[in-house]
Amino acid sequence: MAKERSSSSEYTGPVRRLLLSVIVLCLLAIFLVWRIDSPRVERFRAQVTDTFVPRLDWAMAPVTGAINLLKDFQSYQRLADQNRELRSELRRMQAWKEAALQLEQENARLLDLNNVRLDPRLTYITGVVLADSGSPFRQSVLLNVGARDGVVDGWATMDGIGVVGRISGVGENTARVILLTDASSRIPAVIQPSGQRVIVSGDNSAAPPIEFLEDSDLVRPGHRVISSGDGGVFPAGLLIGQVALDPTGKLRVRLAADYQRLEFLRVLRHHGTDPVSDTAQIIGPQLPAQPVVAQEEVSQ
Repeated sequence: MAKERSSSSEYTGPVRRLLLSVIVLCLLAIFLVWRIDSPRVERFRAQVTDTFVPRLDWAMAPVTGAINLLKDFQSYQRLADQNRELRSELRRMQAWKEAALQLEQENARLLDLNNVRLDPRLTYITGVVLADSGSPFRQSVLLNVGARDGVVDGWATMDGIGVVGRISGVGENTARVILLTDASSRIPAVIQPSGQRVIVSGDNSAAPPIEFLEDSDLVRPGHRVISSGDGGVFPAGLLIGQVALDPTGKLRVRLAADYQRLEFLRVLRHHGTDPVSDTAQIIGPQLPAQPVVAQEEVSQ
C-alpha cells in the first residue's frame, strides 16, 4: 500500500506541473494574439469572437438573471418607500383639507355676520412665465401678458399662495415682474400678530431681510408677514411669508411663494384706494355760517 501511494504521488506532481505549464502557455499565447496589431490577427480575433461569444450566452444567463433580480428588488423597494411617503402625505393633506373646510365655514359665518362686501375690482389675470433674468444681480421674470390685457405698472403678482413681486415694465404682449428678492424691491408689510409695520427689502437672496422694525421683542420666528397696503400700490392682506432668523441673528422673511417652480403667475388688478376729496364730510356735516351783521345787531 505504501508503494502504491508513493508511485501515485510521483505521477501526480509532474502531471500537475505539466497542466499548469500548458495553461500558462495558453494564456500567454492568447494575450500575445490579442495584443498583436496585424490585419490577419485582427481577422482571426474577429472569427474567434463571432464563433465563441454568442455561444456563451447560456453561461452569462445566471449572472444576467441575478442582476435583473437585484434591479427589480431595488425598484420594488423604491416603490414601497414612495408609497409610504404618499400615504403619509395624503394623511397630512386630509388634515389640512379638514382645517381648510372649517376655516372656510368660519369665514363665511363671519362675513355674513359683519355684512362684509369684498372689493369687486380685486380680480386677477393669469400669465405664463416665459423667461427669467438669469442674473444674480437682477431678480425678474417675463410674463406673456401685457398692455393688451390691461396690465399696469405696480400691480402685484402671486403664484397662488404668496406674493412673488410687482409689475415693472409693460409691453404690448409681455410684462416684466420684479421679484421680492430683487435689490430694488421694497414692500410695506405687517407682521402678525404683533402688528409691527416693517419694510421687506430685497437683497438678491432667497430670504429678504426685514427693515425698520420698531420693537423686535414682539416678533418671533414663524410669525406671518402680510402686505400692509400702505402707499396704495399693493392690496392689504396678501401673504408674503413667515419670519425667520438667519445665523447672524438678523430677521428675514421665508417667502411663501415657491421661487423654484414659477410657471404661472396671477397679476392682481388693483386700482388703489379712492382719494378723499372732502375731509369735512368725514369729520361731520358742515354747519351753515351765520352772518356777522346779525351778530352785531344782537350785541347792540
